[in-house]
Amino acid sequence: MSDIVDLFHRLLNAEGIIAWGGLAAVTLIVFVETGLLVGFFLPGDSLLVTAGVLAAAGHLHIAALIALCVAAAVAGDQVNFAFGRRLGPAIVTRYPRLRVHITRAQAFYRRYGSRTIVLARFVPIVRTFAPAVAGAAEMPYRAFLAANVGGAALWVGTTAGGGYLLGRAVPSLDRYLLAVVAAVVVASIVPVAVERWRSWRRGGAPVGD
Repeated sequence: MSDIVDLFHRLLNAEGIIAWGGLAAVTLIVFVETGLLVGFFLPGDSLLVTAGVLAAAGHLHIAALIALCVAAAVAGDQVNFAFGRRLGPAIVTRYPRLRVHITRAQAFYRRYGSRTIVLARFVPIVRTFAPAVAGAAEMPYRAFLAANVGGAALWVGTTAGGGYLLGRAVPSLDRYLLAVVAAVVVASIVPVAVERWRSWRRGGAPVGD
């Protein structure tokens, strides 16, 4: 039991993931979070920013980090899209325990259409389910592929690349990773909170419901 608890602690700790498995672990986590529905709880944003900061400190190679993570993010969404395309509308009834997250992604897709695949990259949990929802909704493959590649490059570039530039600009920033991760988590939550507030003001159902 203690081994399982330790594993989950590592999976939720961005710095711990990198210390445990280095670049390979970062790449794998990015793929699992975007490619498998069960990976929705993984810390993609904070992991990439932390990896970028550590790359600035010389612990990881920034070019390899960005290239591998973009590839992993693209591959993950491709797998997820194919999965959704295969299941179709049955995706909701097939996984009742994930219904709330799938429904949220469906609402996001109805609102933003093909832009969902790019925008969802920056919304925790939604980014895990959006490709499957797009596949189930029969989004044209070429449009999905373009949005997938563009969204992956933008997401990894702004998170890992942003962390790297921040780490280069602020000496010894890697010593304050906890504060950096906390800031990233807050920044990830704010857009969702704002959207919920706006929906509440409009009197409609929020995207997350």
